[in-house]
Amino acid sequence: MAVTVQNPPITAPEALALLGASSEQTSTGRRNRALIALLWRAGLRPGEALALTPRDIDLDARSLAVGDRVAGLDDLAVVEIGRWLDRRAEAGLAQDGPFVSTLQGKPLSQAYVRELLPRLASKAGLDGRVHAMGLRYACAAEMAGEGIATEVIESQLGIRPQSSVARYLPIPDDADVIAAMSTRPVPRP
Repeated sequence: MAVTVQNPPITAPEALALLGASSEQTSTGRRNRALIALLWRAGLRPGEALALTPRDIDLDARSLAVGDRVAGLDDLAVVEIGRWLDRRAEAGLAQDGPFVSTLQGKPLSQAYVRELLPRLASKAGLDGRVHAMGLRYACAAEMAGEGIATEVIESQLGIRPQSSVARYLPIPDDADVIAAMSTRPVPRP
């Protein structure tokens, strides 16, 4: 059964335009593209994305260690994160520092992210409000629309169901989450 989400916070073409507003050539552009991929394609919360270190990322396994859970990565996220990992290595940034960092390896603030996304949205010609949690919500809506099981979406996003029935539902393991994420289609404009 297909799920239709009413008024998604940002559509896939809009998110692609946001991604396209960041340069593929410059270091900050690559960093910003990786951040957008973490928020939109992996569905991370802003604080989770900013807390990642390069050691939390395993592109070969298509996974992220996010706190006490494992999140999966799709093709688009693997490409964007990989490009920033390469640029970080070229710049000699520490492996134990923040993954999403300044060019000196210092952490970025959530305030920077709050300012960055509307600026990129304006550059991309987007009219609506664009914010980090909207990208996370878009990830969840897209996954639901792709027919991914609710419990896999919850695991990917780190959501703990609160219903009394939840304890009787299957809990997907890390391999299920990674498999579901790795088979997601790459969005088209």
